[in-house]
Amino acid sequence: MKNFASSYDRKPGHYFAGARKRFVDELPENKNGRLLEIGCGNGDTAAYALACRKCGWCAGVELCPEPAAEAATKLNEVIVGDIEEIELPYADEHFNAVIISEVLEHLLDPWSVLRKVYRVLKPDGLVLSGSPNVSHYSVLISLLRGRWDYEPVGIMDRTHLRWFTPATYREMFEECGFIVEHVGPALPLRVKAKWLNRITFGRLSHLFHTQIYLKARRK
Repeated sequence: MKNFASSYDRKPGHYFAGARKRFVDELPENKNGRLLEIGCGNGDTAAYALACRKCGWCAGVELCPEPAAEAATKLNEVIVGDIEEIELPYADEHFNAVIISEVLEHLLDPWSVLRKVYRVLKPDGLVLSGSPNVSHYSVLISLLRGRWDYEPVGIMDRTHLRWFTPATYREMFEECGFIVEHVGPALPLRVKAKWLNRITFGRLSHLFHTQIYLKARRK
């Protein structure tokens, strides 16, 4: 069995912390809803969802034991393990929503994980996901210089096994049966990037944001 947890030992503590509010804020209020977060870290995002009444019950999956132990104090249930190796112990169509923030790029076979997610998500249920954007201009500049340098965090995080552009991220979800409603930047473009995007009529928008944000539904 492969074990990647030790690869994250040198990550700073804040790597596993912080609520992904953009994801939670997209969810409709549903005090009886069930939420699953893949890669829940220390549980801040799911705790925020519970506090905002976006769900009434929340489960998480986390690879690393230490943040998972903290998450277990905030969520209803936390499964510690590699999402590629474990089977989700939930009935079909169990969850109203699933959050997958900055996880799929760390996997050998993210398609298999999306199929697991599809099984446990209710029809018309939401999946909100994010990943670094490898088509950002900074990566292209590095390639023009003949470089592909790994970094502790960010687009070129050394723990990444996959890289996506906005278009290929969309296609992966569609291949797994999801209806993609939106793909775009996770954060508003900065002033310079917004200006460049405007004068290129949006055709080169993939060059100007570092993080992909995707919203999809199960058929």
